[in-house]
Amino acid sequence: VERFLEAFVAAVPSAGRGAPGAMVLLHDQTAVKRAERQRVDFLANASHELRTPLASLSGFLETLKGHARDDPEAREHFLTIMGAQAARMSRLIDDLSSLSRVEQNQHVPPTGVVDLAAVADDVSAALSPVADARGVAVHVDRRAPQALVVGDRDQMIQVVQNLVENAIKYTPRGGDVVVAVGAGAGARTAALGVGPLDGESTRLALVEPADMHGRFGWLQVRDSGPGIEPRFLPRLSERFYRVEEEETDAERAGTGLGLAIVKHIMSRHQGGFEVESAPGAGSAFTVFAPHGPGIADPPAAPSTGE
Repeated sequence: VERFLEAFVAAVPSAGRGAPGAMVLLHDQTAVKRAERQRVDFLANASHELRTPLASLSGFLETLKGHARDDPEAREHFLTIMGAQAARMSRLIDDLSSLSRVEQNQHVPPTGVVDLAAVADDVSAALSPVADARGVAVHVDRRAPQALVVGDRDQMIQVVQNLVENAIKYTPRGGDVVVAVGAGAGARTAALGVGPLDGESTRLALVEPADMHGRFGWLQVRDSGPGIEPRFLPRLSERFYRVEEEETDAERAGTGLGLAIVKHIMSRHQGGFEVESAPGAGSAFTVFAPHGPGIADPPAAPSTGE
């Protein structure tokens, strides 16, 4: 992790017959520098991403003031589009604020204990109305009764929520999203989750764990969507990057910040973040974090598939 230190050095005169010395004071400026950089990035990114929806809103307002003023059908159509654009701007501001908060503390590892299995249950229940509205079934597959990791519960909920929301968006009606959870695995085993996808898939690590020799709890979200071409995988966690540049489904269109937030949170947790995808066979996103000292591996539990 990049850090910034300010050093003050001063000579210390000798006292009596003692030899002269020196005093060094190190002041950690990392948080201050990050805050300055985030302010600049926030303004640049927000102004760029907000320009298009604001231009659309201005254009529709002019139209509503003009020939569409007395056309109820056109007025309703334009108001629907304006509502979608306003909602997109709101999501964008929320995601930018969330990303800034995550980056502010990225160099400070969490100290709490989180059960990924409980997080999976909570997120699946919270997103069930969204899944039902899109005709998608979400299943939690516990490979261990608990998956305790060192982490920040609120941030891990955000990680799982972002991954499950993406999976629901890209899964066709009648499809399934599986959230699998396990524990007591090494880094390579945790990164695989429940195993490779069907078909010729491509796997890529977006975040490598700090300690490859530790034991990890893991969570994997699999969708039954169209999959992602290998050439797009390296850029998935970039800010504002979206595979489909011209998204026609307003419900599917996102801000392009969800996976960037996941990447920064898993980096702070000194864990890993991997993606595997096969065109036509769906995608699988896996996150894993270390158990940490004092957290024993739980006994294995049979897969429930529910």
